[in-house]
Amino acid sequence: MAEVSDEAEFHEAMLDIYRVGVQHGYRATGFMHLIVMKNGGLPAARHMLSTGTVAQSGLDRLWEMGLMEHSMEALALQHRFQRLFNHRERAIAQQRLQERGFFVAD
Repeated sequence: MAEVSDEAEFHEAMLDIYRVGVQHGYRATGFMHLIVMKNGGLPAARHMLSTGTVAQSGLDRLWEMGLMEHSMEALALQHRFQRLFNHRERAIAQQRLQERGFFVAD
């Protein structure tokens, strides 16, 4: 059986973020569109970490719903995925979460 790459695992985890939102009544169609448009979860996450307010509107919605642990930012900071992101991208993810009072333990 072939080993699943970290990038493929991250992509699936990004899709899970969308699924969790749907289970709670939030259809993040822009988020899903970006994953498709950027050809995967990792390129989409990197894009979201390089942009401003548009990417953060979904994060604000997850914050309102008490689902911050299911955000792309929290996912990017998980130990198993940290190496997929550079220092700047991780710092942006951490800052966005901290601004909303959510902290990810190392």
